[in-house]
Amino acid sequence: MKVCFPILENKGLESAVYGHFGSAPEFVVVDTVTNEFTLISNTDKIHEHGACNPVAGLGGHKVDAIVVGGIGGGALQKLNRSGIRAFQSQEGTIAENIARFQADGLPEYMPGHTCGGHGASGGCSH
Repeated sequence: MKVCFPILENKGLESAVYGHFGSAPEFVVVDTVTNEFTLISNTDKIHEHGACNPVAGLGGHKVDAIVVGGIGGGALQKLNRSGIRAFQSQEGTIAENIARFQADGLPEYMPGHTCGGHGASGGCSH
């Protein structure tokens, strides 16, 4: 299975998981069978809020799931329509979140439980 993690700074599997999918500068895609990972640039990081195209942001890379701190409803719908599931990361590194993911310890994002916008401080207002 290939799992995608948005990141701000590349430190491989020790990278912190970024809080939002659409605005992340880069993604780390981890193959959970081989533990190999690939770094890709987000080709859709500059967009208006609500206009994220997460599949385009992956630049043609195929993934089965994403793990992220926050994601908007429109982005979640686009991912789900493409067969990609989204899970909520917990604090920590990609390696820690992979272990939680493999132990079924990460909640799956469902419509209605996504980021509804950003407040003045830049955080989610959901």
